[in-house]
Amino acid sequence: MLKKPVLQVALDFVDMHRALKAAEEAVLGGADWLEAGTPLIKSEGLNCLRQLKAKFPDKVIVADMKTMDAGRAEVEIAAKAGARVVDVLGAASDSTISECVEAAKNYGCEIIVDMIDVKDVVRRAKEVEKLGVNYIGIHTSIDMQMRGKSPFEILKQVVAAVKIPVAVAGGINSENIVEAVKAGAGIVIAGGSITKAKDARKAASDMKKAMHSLKKVSTKLFKRGGEEDIANILKQVSTANLSDALHRAPALEGLKPVLNGFKLAGKAVTVRTYPGDWAKPVEAIDIAEEGEVIVIDAAGVGPAVWGGLATTSSVRKKLAGVVINGAIRDTEEIKNFKFPAFSKLIMSNAGEPKGFGEINIPITISGNKIFPGDWILGDDDGIMVIPKEKAVEYANRAMDVLEKENRLTKEILQDSTLSSVMDLLKWEKK
Repeated sequence: MLKKPVLQVALDFVDMHRALKAAEEAVLGGADWLEAGTPLIKSEGLNCLRQLKAKFPDKVIVADMKTMDAGRAEVEIAAKAGARVVDVLGAASDSTISECVEAAKNYGCEIIVDMIDVKDVVRRAKEVEKLGVNYIGIHTSIDMQMRGKSPFEILKQVVAAVKIPVAVAGGINSENIVEAVKAGAGIVIAGGSITKAKDARKAASDMKKAMHSLKKVSTKLFKRGGEEDIANILKQVSTANLSDALHRAPALEGLKPVLNGFKLAGKAVTVRTYPGDWAKPVEAIDIAEEGEVIVIDAAGVGPAVWGGLATTSSVRKKLAGVVINGAIRDTEEIKNFKFPAFSKLIMSNAGEPKGFGEINIPITISGNKIFPGDWILGDDDGIMVIPKEKAVEYANRAMDVLEKENRLTKEILQDSTLSSVMDLLKWEKK
């Protein structure tokens, strides 16, 4: 049994040199156990366990094998490579888990059962405890974290149901780690909140401080939010981050900011209007609510359908900005207001308010369908659109991209280059 809660760092890298660097910083910050994550084991093989054991001989090395079959063989090779704890999936058969337990006894290691994607976690935890495993792992997967899911409620239930130590993983940071310890976690597994930090030593130290004091250490990063957090997340990330999160999705072609250096983020109020007809764009201002974005499809041509007076109205209503597939004018006034405005064209002449068109209907710009309530993010690199039903997930994924890039930037600045940090030659498709 564990005497006090343990901080385990999940090294979910695909390159050994990056894993070792992060591990070294984390250990200096007080990390107790080091986990060779599944991506690291798959990319580097079990030699990654040997290297971790050689560099950190006094630390418990965890092999996140996620074993589903051939339990005896996988535990044997992991233990011989240096693992003190080996991970098997709770979804594996009882026979596989029993084989893992027997092999662990033979080779002097311990077994943790990962309950990722198990339907009835409490029932399964009781079952595997009877099979003789050493630890239960409550794990919210990365993909589920991106949808705003948390492991804490089920953690409390499992802690109450079993007598062996329970580990928790999935979006743990220096704030919610306090909740994890209070819920009874014996092992707290932190991944990105340490390994993506610019200073992994400080990140680990903050986690240990919060664990021992049971007082949160504030952090702006490494949080995954829900519907109510989307706006705040999007204000922190860039359109480039979001494009990467959306699998390299393109920006709306040809739309540029009137004034550089300002970010636009909010839900879309969509407008379809005829070229030069500014009646519906102006009427949409009355319909839009604070923090929303007017998105206008004017067929990508002039005359202008937006100007200084429309901007004045929007500023008064505290709208987040305007995006125009068409023309805008009065750019000096708009710049003075510091109002985020994006358009395809700039021209002096406006059209007439004839009233053709519609508000809050689906529109298409640059081949992208935009629905009312979709989320819009704009910066100097252009405009990105997130479908409203995917907004929570992809805002969180964009934050994940930002955090990874922060760590890469730190490693590059430490006398390296992007290609060497990412080991590009190794990963080029042959």
